[in-house]
Amino acid sequence: MPEGRFAAGGRLAVTIFTVAPLRADRVDRASAGTAMALAPLVGALLGVLLTAVLGGLGTIAPPLVAAVLTVAAAALLTRGLHLDGLADTVDALGSYRSPEAALRIMRQPDVGPFGVVALLLVLLLQAASFAALAGRPWSALVAAMVSGTAAGRLAVSWACRRGVPAARPDGLGALVAGTVGPATLVGLSAAVALLAVPAVPGRPWQGPLAVTAALAGTLLLLRHVVRRLGGITGDVLGAAVEVASTLCFLGLVLAG
Repeated sequence: MPEGRFAAGGRLAVTIFTVAPLRADRVDRASAGTAMALAPLVGALLGVLLTAVLGGLGTIAPPLVAAVLTVAAAALLTRGLHLDGLADTVDALGSYRSPEAALRIMRQPDVGPFGVVALLLVLLLQAASFAALAGRPWSALVAAMVSGTAAGRLAVSWACRRGVPAARPDGLGALVAGTVGPATLVGLSAAVALLAVPAVPGRPWQGPLAVTAALAGTLLLLRHVVRRLGGITGDVLGAAVEVASTLCFLGLVLAG
């Protein structure tokens, strides 16, 4: 029996956003759209795993050590694909070349100076944020980690909204561009914002504000990318994950 759209989309979402070796029997625009809509849920599940890592390590190691190891665990659980996408996207944008030349740069396996700097900044900010979160009560820690990782994947859902084109006629960007509708995006955004409410004890507004600010900042970056490159690619989606997650975690620890 052919795999249904929801089941295929779920398997595809897990395959794209985690290291889990699932393979969908059905890969088409419909299942890809479902996968992009389910991306925040996969992010939330990753957040639960990372909470266990950070909280568990925090009982036997200093907060900064636990935070750095949690950042490493996040990279392992996602095969480092999002970090690779961030580096490639920043290198392409930093080249100031034509869209065609910039897209060729994104395909190259090496990492340029712009990409290296972007990776260092993102990883340092994530480690510092995790170290600050490590001392919070378990309920707040779970809410922060889950909402932060979900916000990163929520940015992917928004990047795949209707009206946003693909930069290439092939690849992941072409498969998922324009597949997520506005009603789905509103529902997903509200759900992730609600997840963040308990993330900052005594400040129930700060979590949703961090999610909103992270999404807004990432959408501005995506707007620039689409204007420069003509659309989205798989690398651009990876960059969206890392930028949105980092901004959200940063917003959760500022004055927290």
